[in-house]
Order: sequence, then C-alpha cells, then structure tokens
Amino acid sequence: MMTRLLQYITPFLLFLLCIQCKQEKEKTVVTQQKTSSVTYAKGFDISKENGKTYLILKKVFQNHKEPFTYLLSDHNDIKNNTLKVPMERLVATSTSHIPMIELLGAQDKIVGFPHSKYISSEKTRKRIDDGDIIELGSEQSMNTELLMDLNPEVVIGFSLHPNNKLYNNIKKLGIPVVFNGEWLEETPLGRAEWIKFFGILLGKEKEAEAIFKQIETDYLTVQQLAKKTEKKYTILSGNLFKDIWYAPAGNSFIAKFLADANLNYLWEDTKGTGSIQLSFESVLDKAQEADFWIGCGSYETKEKLLQFNKHYTQFPPLQNGKTYTSASVKGATGGIKYYEFAPIRPDLVLKDLIKITQPELLPDYQLTFYRLIE
Repeated sequence: MMTRLLQYITPFLLFLLCIQCKQEKEKTVVTQQKTSSVTYAKGFDISKENGKTYLILKKVFQNHKEPFTYLLSDHNDIKNNTLKVPMERLVATSTSHIPMIELLGAQDKIVGFPHSKYISSEKTRKRIDDGDIIELGSEQSMNTELLMDLNPEVVIGFSLHPNNKLYNNIKKLGIPVVFNGEWLEETPLGRAEWIKFFGILLGKEKEAEAIFKQIETDYLTVQQLAKKTEKKYTILSGNLFKDIWYAPAGNSFIAKFLADANLNYLWEDTKGTGSIQLSFESVLDKAQEADFWIGCGSYETKEKLLQFNKHYTQFPPLQNGKTYTSASVKGATGGIKYYEFAPIRPDLVLKDLIKITQPELLPDYQLTFYRLIE
C-alpha cells in the first residue's frame, strides 16, 4: 500500500519542485534585467546590471561592427577592459569634447590636448594659457613622452578607423584609450547625448542627464515652433572641392536639422548618412530651385566664394543675398565655433536655421553660429 502511495506522490512532488525551480529562475531573470539611460545615440550605451555599470561603444569608427564593452570600477585594468571612475586626469583630442566637459563643470580634469590652437572656449583657453593644459602636438602624432609625464587616466580618442598606430602605441604605454564616436551620429540629439558618455566617466551622471534633458526639451520645442509656418523654403547646402560637389546625404544629421526646421532640402531623398558626391553641372541646375544656401564651406565672404568659382554667381541664393556660412564665427585663436559647440547645442543650430528662414518665429533671437555672406 505504501509503495503504491509513493508512486502517486513522487510525480506530484517532482511537479511541485519543477514549478518552484521555474519560479526561482524567473526571479533570477528579473534581477539580471539590464537598464539603459541612452535614448537617441546609436554609437554608445550605458548598461547597468546587478550593481555593475558598463560603457558599451557600438560605433566609434566608420564601418565599426564589434562593440567595445568596459566595466566601470575603482581601478584601471586595460587587459580586462576595466576603467577607473570617476576620472580625474584625462586627455581630450577633439574640440567637440571640450564644451561637453565644460558643461559638466569638469574642465579642470583636462590635462592635455593635441593641437590646442583651435579650441575656442574661453574657459579652456585660459587653462591652456596658464599652463594647466599641455600642448601635445598634432592629433595624429602626439608627443608620447609628454603624454607619459602627464600620467592621464585615459585618452579620449578620435579616429577614422581602429588600426590607428598612435593610439595602439598609447595603449602599449599602459594608458587606456576610449574612443568617442559622437561625430558619427545620424541625428542632432544623438550627437548631443554623448554628454552622457563624459558624465559616466567623470562621475557626473546625474548632471549629464539633466543637461541633456534641457537641451532635448529646448530642441523639441523649437522643432514644434517651426511647424507653425505653411511656407517651406528650399535649401541648397554643400560646396565644391576639386571639381566634386559634396552635399549632406539625405539621412545625415544636417539633413535632419533642415527637416526639423521645416525646410525642403534639395537632396533630402538621397541615401546615406555622410556626404554625397555630385557634378557641379547637376548642382547648378538643381540650385535654381533654392531659396537659401546654408553651409557653403569655409568661405566667409562673397568675394572669396567667387574667387574660388565664378559660376557661383548663377546661384539664386547668392544673387539674392541669402547665403549663410558658419565659418565667420571664430574663437580668439581662429577655431570655428560651429565645429566645437554645435554638437552639444543642436537647439541653437535649429534656432539659427529658423531665424534665417522664418525670422518672425524667433523675433528676439540672435544668430549663434551662422552669418550672412556679404
């Protein structure tokens, strides 16, 4: 009788045990759930799992496929991709890094920079002039002896491809190199969100979240404002280089800016996120539809434009005094402010575009980055 009873009870007990194991497994899955604080940027992520924080770099080079994953800890371990945070001494390599670090109030953490002449920020220029930031040479041939003397905890790199000899040598010296891919983002807000990359490295995560949230709010507010106008002006953008016209591709962040400003861009239907290459003849023909030429390269005056190519006189925007450049607004040592500040202030770029094309929508706003070519 007891044996027969056990035959019935044992399967039932096994069934209960399986249910319990399944429930415990489900609980384990919940505790291991990952969270991310990145919304727009496609090139990086910040993941938190079981009390650990990971910085994941998904796209920091062109054609980048394999992500880099770093554990953020209280020590550096290059072999195991572990980074010490918060960082106290860093070397930046792109002017676009500077405003993001400054907005976090961490400019005193920058100890070195290559080719610092083009930095426009007054705060950081003062630190350069005072000797607090050391000039390291050009970005592709940094003085590694000076770099070693600075003893930075990290070099924030910028490179077109992963097989960069300079950065590989820096790693061999025992200095971590972490690449910033903000320049590869396809949307204005995606570029600005890289402030969170600096926030997590500098122990300023909450500050970075708050700053980006304000920029996002301002950008979206202005974007909605642009939709209030029924008239959509047509925009020519790009410039000629060695007989080839380079224009922003239809999926580029510049094309996104123009779309968000409620403007028609001449090549908005093209593919790609970088530049498209066109013959000057095809551009000259299509330019007849343009109301404005916004972004004409590094030229600051109409005279310089025409010295380069006299056929620009056939562009209606140049004839009608509606050509704008970002090359005129410079820092004390000649750096173009657009390249330095625009990535972190897309809201101001968008305001510029609206002020140029629909000034009545922003009557009290003064242009930040663009100036009329005269």
